[in-house]
Amino acid sequence: MKITPVENKVFGAVVTDVTLGSLGDHEFATIEAAFLEFGFLVFPEQFPSNEDSIAFGKRFGKLEFGATSLLSNQDINGDGSAGEILDINSQRMRMIIGNEAWHTDSTYKPFSSKCAMLSAVVIPEEGGGTALADTRSGYAALDPATKDRIANLSAYHSNQYSQANDVGDFPIEQADTIYHGEAYLRPLVKTHPQTGVKNLLIGRHAFGIPGLTREESRELLQSLMDFVISDEARVYEHNYRPGDLLFWDNRALLHRALPYDYTKPRIVIGTRVAGEETEFAYNPSDREAEAGRQALADELALLHEETNDRLYKATTASSGKAAF
Repeated sequence: MKITPVENKVFGAVVTDVTLGSLGDHEFATIEAAFLEFGFLVFPEQFPSNEDSIAFGKRFGKLEFGATSLLSNQDINGDGSAGEILDINSQRMRMIIGNEAWHTDSTYKPFSSKCAMLSAVVIPEEGGGTALADTRSGYAALDPATKDRIANLSAYHSNQYSQANDVGDFPIEQADTIYHGEAYLRPLVKTHPQTGVKNLLIGRHAFGIPGLTREESRELLQSLMDFVISDEARVYEHNYRPGDLLFWDNRALLHRALPYDYTKPRIVIGTRVAGEETEFAYNPSDREAEAGRQALADELALLHEETNDRLYKATTASSGKAAF
């Protein structure tokens, strides 16, 4: 097995000469150490089976979901054939396009995600990759005054907020989906539970910093994002080849989908590992959850009036429920 750091970047490595479907304990320990050090790993042309992806993910913890094609613009039928390409106005495509903004997975749930992977099956000729950004080196490079300012600040996180704010999509609220009406308060500065390294917990799902005005909150969150991605060494774009597997640490990085021609098929298989106790905010039944619900309701009311210029023009999809 060879682990080669990505050139001209402060994070990331490429892992070759290994088969994820037959990992021994020593090989896994080496991969886990590299994952914690580099933040993301690329396994070129790995072609993992669904069973391989699920088994690899489970070595890191309990899965949120395993080997799903729901992040693709085309389903895979039971016989292995490809279904129809999704309508761009369907709720699932609205989610997929929304994910083209920087984010961390599942911060809008009681437990945010630990790590995630995508394996490429069918990729369009142009676009359709995944970009990652290192919030560890981003935080380290902040000036002392900014570090002091944000040290004790938190922001609410909601996928309903991000869909509305980024693309003007207002999904139907349903308790058993990712559009559940809750918003979870999380600190802007996160300490990685395994490495002890501090990083910024920001991204498209974050809004409404308590103690700041709405304008101050939006300006601060945007300025932190702009700073992280301002250095090319902190940003990596992976252009998939069929069979590639990309694996990243949601507790240290941001990521986003790269746009493509949505009339062309893009099939990727996603597996996501759930966060452990260190990624817990609170439950919907807990007393502090009410403040999040109110913050989200207030914000969505304003966004209804402000997002007519976005892709979906402050509308709700006429067909299709949330993907998860």
